[in-house]
Amino acid sequence: MLLLPLLMAASCKNYIVVVTVENRTGGEVNLLEVDYPSASFGVDTLAPGAVFQYHVQLQDSGPIKVMYADAQKKQHQSTGPTLHQGQKGQLEIILAPNGKTEFRPELNPPN
Repeated sequence: MLLLPLLMAASCKNYIVVVTVENRTGGEVNLLEVDYPSASFGVDTLAPGAVFQYHVQLQDSGPIKVMYADAQKKQHQSTGPTLHQGQKGQLEIILAPNGKTEFRPELNPPN
């Protein structure tokens, strides 16, 4: 009887996507916002070369979007791959110079 909660917890699947945002723009990034299906996260400032990591659980399906202001206060927005409820794994987002964004998903199931 005491093992029942442990067995139930072990059988539950934890569908977490670890999202990593890396600032390779060469300057400070401000007002970074990452929108994913049904929620969002962000930081006020991300220093050059800094990495920010956040864990998300996908409750819906849709594209991931990234918005931020560069060191010159210019706004940038990029749309990445479509994410699906039930996926788990990692997603690396690299903020590159000139407002370019690279998305590197390693998600299962891949959809």
